[in-house]
Amino acid sequence: MLELSNLTKEYKRGAGNFNAVDNVNLSVQKGDFISIIGRSGSGKSTLLNMSAGLIVPTSGNVLFEGTDIFTLNDKKISFLRNEKIGYVPQGQSLLSNYTVLENVCLPWFLSKRSGTPAKRAFSLLEKTGISALCESFPKELSGGELRRVAIARSLINSPSLLIADEPTNDLDSETTEEVMKLLGEIAGEGTAVLIVTHELDTLSYGNKTYVMNNGNLSLQE
Repeated sequence: MLELSNLTKEYKRGAGNFNAVDNVNLSVQKGDFISIIGRSGSGKSTLLNMSAGLIVPTSGNVLFEGTDIFTLNDKKISFLRNEKIGYVPQGQSLLSNYTVLENVCLPWFLSKRSGTPAKRAFSLLEKTGISALCESFPKELSGGELRRVAIARSLINSPSLLIADEPTNDLDSETTEEVMKLLGEIAGEGTAVLIVTHELDTLSYGNKTYVMNNGNLSLQE
């Protein structure tokens, strides 16, 4: 489904250059639940952002379902991401002047589609356990509830791949467990899940763990 081949991202630092991501190779298959761990600054978020088509690599390829996404123009990359890749960024990413239900529906309207997403959006909120909050606004929600809404929003277009950057950051242990179980269920239904995390207690929910160190990625045995 997702194939990263010799992926590198180079940045300037002072008078020199450094590779935030250095010649990374990774394969993600349907139903995989892959966790990437590593210290802050090791390149994890940069890797995710290239995988989602948000950052252009310096070299290497990102193949999604056989298509090298960076051979596409911006419009086609945006359409592919909206159609096929669910993305949960770090922190609070909801629009404050929209209700929970409206936030979940939002990606549906970024491409031309027939019908209405409200019924599916509500069913996703039921799945994430917060349907009672559908008419609430983000400022009324806890951190765990906000994260659940973001996950529901990422699933509105039935993506093949869900990418989440620190999905349990700043959550208490009980809420962390609930969110990770939810991600495990999503993977169990066939959607590939790729996350970055610093919480080692969450690794048991996935089927593969990789370690990022100084831009290099290696499988943890």
